[in-house]
Amino acid sequence: LHDDEIAALRREYRAARLDEDAVAHEPIAQFRRWFDDAVQTAEGEPNAMTLATVSPDGRPAARVVLLKGVEEEADGGGFLFFTNYGSDKGRMMAENPAVALVFHWHALERQVRVEGRAEPLPREVSVAYFAKRPRSSQLGAWASPQSEPVAAREVLEARLAEVEARFAGQEVPCPPAWGGYRVVPERVEFWQGRESRLHDRLVYVRANDAWTLVRLGP
Repeated sequence: LHDDEIAALRREYRAARLDEDAVAHEPIAQFRRWFDDAVQTAEGEPNAMTLATVSPDGRPAARVVLLKGVEEEADGGGFLFFTNYGSDKGRMMAENPAVALVFHWHALERQVRVEGRAEPLPREVSVAYFAKRPRSSQLGAWASPQSEPVAAREVLEARLAEVEARFAGQEVPCPPAWGGYRVVPERVEFWQGRESRLHDRLVYVRANDAWTLVRLGP
């Protein structure tokens, strides 16, 4: 497509509306409502989320990871995911825990933006989750030097064969450099597409351990 054709790509959003008197009092509860809706629509991977991190020299980086749990507000509230601590994102979060998440559910014309801080989950939580993963994924976590240069695909396949042999006939333990994070939200925005690009944007902002709700211009 030419640039003018790309610029002309658009659609009107008419699926729903978002009103202040119809949302939950806190963002985790509201997120669960929308997430359940996304699951019911059979959206491809409703738990796919873009994770944005910042390097020590201020360079942003973003990638898609999978949400693996949502903690209730009573438990502190947070969005859970797992990765290699030595990956690019792991190293960035170790230096600067400020992160952002974006969920986009195209079929529902909805988006959720989360800003907060990432903190490592307790080791026992990571070990317990790792034990529930498919064995192939467990072995892959040992075989992959995540974010490090690899000479060829054959190198990865050889590493996988090596760990398969090492753990043959036994449970695969959780690698020391693998585990989970909790993103503790400080700001959560719910975006609902509307006609004429007058979208609904409601944002929860945490202040003094309480949430305030504000409508933003589209």
